[in-house]
Amino acid sequence: MARYSGFSLLKHALGGHQGWPKAWRSPEPKAAYDVVIIGGGGHGLATAYYLAKEHGITNVAVLEKGWIGGGNTGRNTAVSRSNYFYPESTRFYEHSLKRYETMGRDLNFNIMFSQNGIISLATSRHDMEIYRRWVTSIQLQGVDCEVLSPDAIAAKIPLLNMSASARYPIYGGFMQSRAGISRHDAVAWAYARAASALGVDVIQNCEVTGLELSDGRIRGVQTNNGNIRTDKVASAVAGHSTLVANMAGLKLPIVSQCLQAMVTEPVKPCFDHVVICPAVHCYLSQSDRGELVIGGGADTHPSYGQRGTLPSTEAVLSAVVELYPAFSRLKLMRQWGGIVDIAPDSSPIVSKTPVTGFYISTGWGTGGYKAIPAGGETLAYTIANDRPHPLVEPFSLDRFARGRLIDEGAAAGVAH
Repeated sequence: MARYSGFSLLKHALGGHQGWPKAWRSPEPKAAYDVVIIGGGGHGLATAYYLAKEHGITNVAVLEKGWIGGGNTGRNTAVSRSNYFYPESTRFYEHSLKRYETMGRDLNFNIMFSQNGIISLATSRHDMEIYRRWVTSIQLQGVDCEVLSPDAIAAKIPLLNMSASARYPIYGGFMQSRAGISRHDAVAWAYARAASALGVDVIQNCEVTGLELSDGRIRGVQTNNGNIRTDKVASAVAGHSTLVANMAGLKLPIVSQCLQAMVTEPVKPCFDHVVICPAVHCYLSQSDRGELVIGGGADTHPSYGQRGTLPSTEAVLSAVVELYPAFSRLKLMRQWGGIVDIAPDSSPIVSKTPVTGFYISTGWGTGGYKAIPAGGETLAYTIANDRPHPLVEPFSLDRFARGRLIDEGAAAGVAH
């Protein structure tokens, strides 16, 4: 990665960045590719990178209808963790977290990964009993996790309302210390640059309008820039997964809903961890700019919208001021929404499909960002070998027919 002095950065800024080198190539689409990936977010770019790096497949196009990272990758709260209940989930997300821990070095790009830890709050004795079971499962799988007493939580989160008369009384919680936050744009840019350097074509403003099939096989894609021949297509489009699958004649067990997040005006450092209260679907962290980043639960109705609803906004903000009264006077600066793809068991689908040459990465729900490295790596393996990577074998599409669900939503009470 190029290094620039302060003077050089100032010169580029005053010059309108006219001489700034491009991080990745912007080629015109070729007539044919070995693999076409639909979706230029974190998962699509990571898949392309690992196809090139680990499998030597470089004749690959990533087609993005907007700009790189402009979908869910840029519309989330950028949390990475691996504190899941079921072993299938823990193995996968722990592998992804380890990838995040080395990503800056592996891709030679500063993704600003800060491992300040995530704390989950319990607001009832029942919650604490579930948390103890949850922590035991995580620890038995060799992943860091610890139960926290109310006193320990009060010491770690001084601004939390620990009053006995609080609307949401705190009975304790648990913490994963290695969890953290990174810069979502940097993750997308890092994979785009690395994939492009290996020969992958990253093509923006190229919308897929249809899939060409014959005899149950993929033959190509139709785009607003013309048709492209290919025998393998991978869909990594999050909340739009059902729309792309429909082009292949498939109906996915996915519901798309809007998930909102928002930030306050910046304040001095006062919040050291990511803190989630599942009982009220509220989680909070502080960015390196000083903003408090606030997230909540998905809207209750299916939607392809990216604005969200006022009742959901009011619910999460009322929870914030109840949990952290000192934040009640802060101004809300901006709000956004992402379209999340939720499977019946709140677990992902990384899989081949009944259409030969068509692969899907979907069902990430509210946890797609933390899965980017492992999601890309395992989908690339599945495409290259036409069989599932061992980490995602439990997350195949046919598990719904076989009844082999991995119901993290039921285990955790909330799918975050």
